[in-house]
Amino acid sequence: MIEVKNVSKTLDNMDVLTNVNFAVKRGSIYGLLGSNGAGKTTLLKLVTGILLQDEGDILISHQSVFENPPVKNRIVFIADTLYYFPQYTVKQMANFYRSVYSTWDEKRYEKLKDVFEIDESKKVQKFSKGMQRQVAFWLSFSAMPEILVLDEPIDGLDPVMRRKIKNLIVQDVADRGMTVLISSHNLREIEDICDHIGILHKGEMILEKDLDDLKSDIHKIQVAFKGKTPENLFGNLRVLYKEERGSVLLCIVAGDQEMLTEHFTRSNPVIYDMLPLTLEEIFIYEMGDAGYAIKNILV
Repeated sequence: MIEVKNVSKTLDNMDVLTNVNFAVKRGSIYGLLGSNGAGKTTLLKLVTGILLQDEGDILISHQSVFENPPVKNRIVFIADTLYYFPQYTVKQMANFYRSVYSTWDEKRYEKLKDVFEIDESKKVQKFSKGMQRQVAFWLSFSAMPEILVLDEPIDGLDPVMRRKIKNLIVQDVADRGMTVLISSHNLREIEDICDHIGILHKGEMILEKDLDDLKSDIHKIQVAFKGKTPENLFGNLRVLYKEERGSVLLCIVAGDQEMLTEHFTRSNPVIYDMLPLTLEEIFIYEMGDAGYAIKNILV
């Protein structure tokens, strides 16, 4: 559905993206993660055709997106910084979306009034940041896009509205096969809806993987021994992090679950536990392995 091939972009004489490659399948929810300044927003603007890449190709269903109105008609982009026409009411903004998107569904617009409960006669710019974001989702869902691109989408939303919007996203993916590309710093909020993850660092894609596979390949382990910790306990394992807490050794290790269990139990520990990792922890330790300065967040 979305193909990004060898894409590079320079802005203000700075290399923002370098040889980026990834693909998003139809009907999937792809989470784009990265440190501040990694180039995520620039990449989203390239995917939606707002900017033109310097090198490489960006294709939507095998077609270039830049300056291609039929392709752009299938995409809705909710940016981190929202923009509405000055003095426009919700109803006037809906009329604008209706004129732009041939896929606009009036029945759904009316139905979503009960979800968002916003007075459509009021000017959008008078609303709070959270309310303006709700308007953006109301209009976007009513446009029935094939591709929904989101940059920090839940910023400013209360917990109840976050849940409603996530449910609407999942519903559209399940019912219509909508494809979603989402960039967010709130990893715990997107963890339960994304099925694929890409991590961008300093303009380069350092990791791209199915979320379930990613979680099955990185593990938090706590282990303790009667006496001293055996020398060369980790052998050739890829250790992302380790620390001692009294007699207990806590570590983040990459590898197959069964292989790791066999490796550690071979040394006859008195305590051996493999604990679940959150997406936030995986992100932090992958970034640490890439040389990104991090603080200890193990709990």
